Amino acid sequence: MKIAIGCDEAAGSMKDAIKAMLQAQGHEVTDFGTHDNQPVLYPDIAIAVAESVSRGESERAVLFCGTGIGVAMSANKVPGIRAAQCHDTYSAERAALSNNAQIITLGARVVGLELAKSVVNSFMAAQYVSGPRSQPKLDALARYEDKQSHSAPTLA
Repeated sequence: MKIAIGCDEAAGSMKDAIKAMLQAQGHEVTDFGTHDNQPVLYPDIAIAVAESVSRGESERAVLFCGTGIGVAMSANKVPGIRAAQCHDTYSAERAALSNNAQIITLGARVVGLELAKSVVNSFMAAQYVSGPRSQPKLDALARYEDKQSHSAPTLA
């Protein structure tokens, strides 16, 4: 599977370990950084990863920051993307199975490395299958997103 991965400076070592694990499993991983401990704007990395998924260059993605919150919020700004913050295996599995999430996000200051590996493995193993419970909800999200993309922009 083609997987995009990225992080901010708070999560570099976790990202590198998960990247190595995924590559060892035979996945093709594209690393969007960061590649050092220098401060970065996590929205730039999260959006680049999400756009890679949106364009079909990556099938799934994993994003990391200190909490997992900022990168989730950023990735979800990209049309068509469903990024879910997951800090346990059940949430990661359900993100894929029920919500057809293409991206999960984790907080390096929230979970340890071994749990992060389990969470990522649960996400990668789960595959969405359209069904009567989940599909209408995903369709509703898509309709709202489409409506928003065709409405006039608002000034903040």
